[in-house]
Amino acid sequence: MPVEFLITPEEDGRRLDQVLRSRGCSRRLITRLKRTEGGMTRSGSLIRTIDRVRVGDVVVLSEQDSRTAEPNTALSAAVLFENSEVVVFDKPAGMPVHPSHKHRSDTLANLWASRFGGTFRPVNRLDRDTSGCVAVARTQLAASNLQHNISKVYYAVCCGYPGESGTITAPIARERESIIKRCVREDGRYAETSFTAISGNGRYTLCRVILKTGRTHQIRVHFAYIGCPLAGDSLYGGSCEDIGRQALHCAELTLLTEGREVTVHSPLPEELERLVSPE
Repeated sequence: MPVEFLITPEEDGRRLDQVLRSRGCSRRLITRLKRTEGGMTRSGSLIRTIDRVRVGDVVVLSEQDSRTAEPNTALSAAVLFENSEVVVFDKPAGMPVHPSHKHRSDTLANLWASRFGGTFRPVNRLDRDTSGCVAVARTQLAASNLQHNISKVYYAVCCGYPGESGTITAPIARERESIIKRCVREDGRYAETSFTAISGNGRYTLCRVILKTGRTHQIRVHFAYIGCPLAGDSLYGGSCEDIGRQALHCAELTLLTEGREVTVHSPLPEELERLVSPE
């Protein structure tokens, strides 16, 4: 999807590559545009990155990318928000974000291909069995901008009671004998998770969770580390007696898009609410 913008008085006389970087384009994207036939035009004519632009010029960026998946019209997920830059889906549990050798046609990428077509650019990613908000950028420029202008709030149901609130700071590394599993280990990467208990029934506790870092399985690993693994999380020791998937939900995304801040909410799934209802 082409991106079109107007050169402002503040950008008058600057080189195109300087303007693109100031607007959030990565060096990788600029290089790809340079190598794409017709990737950068000004008022309908080709323009180079070293050319200087003038106020009122209309610059159009047209990228080509092969990151597409086969459409699957049988898939469904609610759209929580949509504008010219981004679409936010309410991803159901059980749906992977990306295709893999075990999931060729049942992913959010396949849904995107059937509903919108073109390149699939998720700005945030969730595990297959984690539900909630997933933002997908419509263009690479939007993806570059959103990567640095997005914040998330998760809701997790853990086993037991972790306390009223707290911050878990513990380095996370890959388990040496596993491709998937992570663990807390001294030589791991710094990781920080903050939580606040919302409700509970003695057996389970619903927590509002904010990540300062974004390590793989961070919430799952940290709650297991403090002795309160997520309900349904068999990989990290959570009880699967009352739910068949990890009780983790991305409930809120705050994005800077089209020059304004937007907060998108996904309601807590009924199966998670049920876990913390009074017994």
